[in-house]
Amino acid sequence: MPAAPDSSPPATVTPSRPDLFLGYVKIGLFGFGGVAAWARRVIVEERRWLTEREYAEVLGLGQVLPGPNVGNAAVMIGRRFHGLPGALLATAGIYCAPLIILIALCLLYDRYGRLPEVRPVMAGIAAAAAGMVIGTACKMAGKLKLAPEAVLLLLVATFCAAWLRLSLPLIVLALAPLSITASLWRAGLILRKATS
Repeated sequence: MPAAPDSSPPATVTPSRPDLFLGYVKIGLFGFGGVAAWARRVIVEERRWLTEREYAEVLGLGQVLPGPNVGNAAVMIGRRFHGLPGALLATAGIYCAPLIILIALCLLYDRYGRLPEVRPVMAGIAAAAAGMVIGTACKMAGKLKLAPEAVLLLLVATFCAAWLRLSLPLIVLALAPLSITASLWRAGLILRKATS
């Protein structure tokens, strides 16, 4: 989607390989159930590896590729800083802690999941995770200073996903050409008709 220039401070830190791995371990560990919120916080705010705009672009690309969006972003960010070893380190870092936690939770759920006391807990966890996703989206959109046509496309995409329940590939297929055209028009790469 077209957007105004990035106003966040430039990323100033290139992580070492151990920093990249440990940063993604932190994202995976503390972002369990809402990883996009933690990824943004660690990558943009704490470690300053990327600007707000760079992170939004990488995360957006990660969303249209097959697989988990933050996992796809980890591959791209790791590769950006350290090539293939960086991509592998970031991916291993983001998945190792959640995998261990998931195995432990599966064992516990298998044993206690049928208890009536557990169902309200699961409903509460689901509500908290949904709130984190919505909060992250609002925080990112607010800092990007989107152009009016980008806001319109954002609202259309949200409507299509939330109310019409259209699939992500269908939404991307329909809106990507419009978004690209709007971006090129805003950048002056598509000639605007002169008004007389």
